[in-house]
Amino acid sequence: MALNVTRRSETIEYAIRDLVVPAQKLEAKGKKIIKLNIGDPNRFDFDTPDFIKNAYAHALKNRRNYYEDSQGLKELREALVQREKKFNRVKLNADKIIITNGVSEALLFLFGALVEQGDNILIPGPSYPPYTSFVKYFGGNPIEYRCIESEGWQPDIDYLEKKITKRTKAIVIINPNNPTGAVYSKKTLQQIVDVAAAYNLPIISDEIYDQMNYKKHVSPCSLSKDAKFIQLNGISKVYLAPGWRIGYMALSNNFEELFDACIRQARIRLCANTPGQYAYLAALKGPTTHIKKTKRKLRKRRDYAHKRLNEIEGLSTAKPEGTFYIFPKIEHPKYARNDKKFVLDLLHKKYVLFVNGSGFGKKFGTGHFRGVFLPKVEILGEAFDRVEEFLKATK
Repeated sequence: MALNVTRRSETIEYAIRDLVVPAQKLEAKGKKIIKLNIGDPNRFDFDTPDFIKNAYAHALKNRRNYYEDSQGLKELREALVQREKKFNRVKLNADKIIITNGVSEALLFLFGALVEQGDNILIPGPSYPPYTSFVKYFGGNPIEYRCIESEGWQPDIDYLEKKITKRTKAIVIINPNNPTGAVYSKKTLQQIVDVAAAYNLPIISDEIYDQMNYKKHVSPCSLSKDAKFIQLNGISKVYLAPGWRIGYMALSNNFEELFDACIRQARIRLCANTPGQYAYLAALKGPTTHIKKTKRKLRKRRDYAHKRLNEIEGLSTAKPEGTFYIFPKIEHPKYARNDKKFVLDLLHKKYVLFVNGSGFGKKFGTGHFRGVFLPKVEILGEAFDRVEEFLKATK
């Protein structure tokens, strides 16, 4: 008898890694691929600072590899309170923070607690794929609100408000944004906070790139004392530890039932990575000199990628103000409406791997592709030369 899988499992998509499969088949044939698809700094010339690595090793050597409390290491939660107060002027409560195995697990907890069949979650369009997949997994509807490309991908507040219904459960903000690299202005964030407050909706604020930007970061959680917030962040990006899988969710004090629902899920999986929690604690208390060095390298590569991609006939792109992503628009007539074909054809003919924009949302991502500008300029130059050659040869 055939084993039938659930319908909810069939809703899961993750274009960023799904496209690795055809790339691996080419690599098996001996082809060398320039991979500009996954936002992993440590695959390039970035690395976790030694003092954070040493803290991880120290935790292991000193037998701190037991099951930690399901909510997370208390000292880490207290350090996160101090970090947010210092950098983002956000007041957190250590008793309302849950340490998770990356932000992805936090999303699993959140949507498992928030979403019933037919509920809506407002997400930016385009958006990071797990927001779409997890909402669908629990029977909900991810509803994209428009971000305006010609305005540096800033959210359209009127559009957002018109999408609110009786079934809307939360508004998601990803700032700095993945996949566009946009950094939202304080004015725009305040408008979203005001809309959320008017409809008594919580804001889920993903700030994993908060110190990886080229202009001032403003946390929406700092803009109101009364609004309901769930803040998400972690060690992976700013502290250059992407494979360590340590993140957190911090809830406003007015979220007793939601906190209880999330912590019960946290208990089921026992705890987040214990040595990683001690390493994150060291990262929060240690020097931050690596952040300036990282941003200096990324700014140079961002400027090059923006200039070079806009020089290629058939492409145009807004300038990212944060992260290490760029989200060009495909204007070539053959691919303007089929970004996945563009990405796959480019991969098979020129051995450069991007991610199709429709993987970040059909409504506002289609007709684009996401690339990372993490490699050295020389590698980026080779990749973009191949893109230009490909488009010139395409009729």
